[in-house]
Amino acid sequence: MTQGRFIAVVGPSGVGKDSLMDALCRARPDLRRVRRAITRAPEAGGEDYEAVSAEAFVRRAKAGAFVLHWQAHGLSYGIPAEIRDDLDAGRDVLANLSRGKLEDAAAAFARVHVLVISADPEVLADRLSARGRETPEDIAARLARTAPPMPQGVRVTQIDNSGALGASVSAALAALYPARV
Repeated sequence: MTQGRFIAVVGPSGVGKDSLMDALCRARPDLRRVRRAITRAPEAGGEDYEAVSAEAFVRRAKAGAFVLHWQAHGLSYGIPAEIRDDLDAGRDVLANLSRGKLEDAAAAFARVHVLVISADPEVLADRLSARGRETPEDIAARLARTAPPMPQGVRVTQIDNSGALGASVSAALAALYPARV
């Protein structure tokens, strides 16, 4: 059996990664979306995640509970190690991943496909502002960040999510499953 793919969805906050991932999973029920562990309060909203305390996160990371983990914006994020079972069973898994962890993902998984989601800066600023989680200064800092280079040897697809979500979903499906679209 062919190993499943680790599909990493990366891009700046507000670009619509969660909306795109939700739509991809609706279009492809066989696609498994990874539920990340995050040291964020459960009532903070956003994606479906497992809220964990900072102490519990550290314990779990030391115990090998995460295949990948990182810190960003004052929070810790973890990709559960049990996704290897899905990959070994030939299922593709879809994960919202930090761009800074792509090298580690390329080393950890046999098959990696990166969906780099982008949007026009004005669209990003409007989306971030509408979330109400950050100050205008925080938003400006996010927009000024530059993305690290993509790792060698992984498939990368650029998706512009400035417009209609349906167009982005179609582009992602065509890149991931070209024979089935």
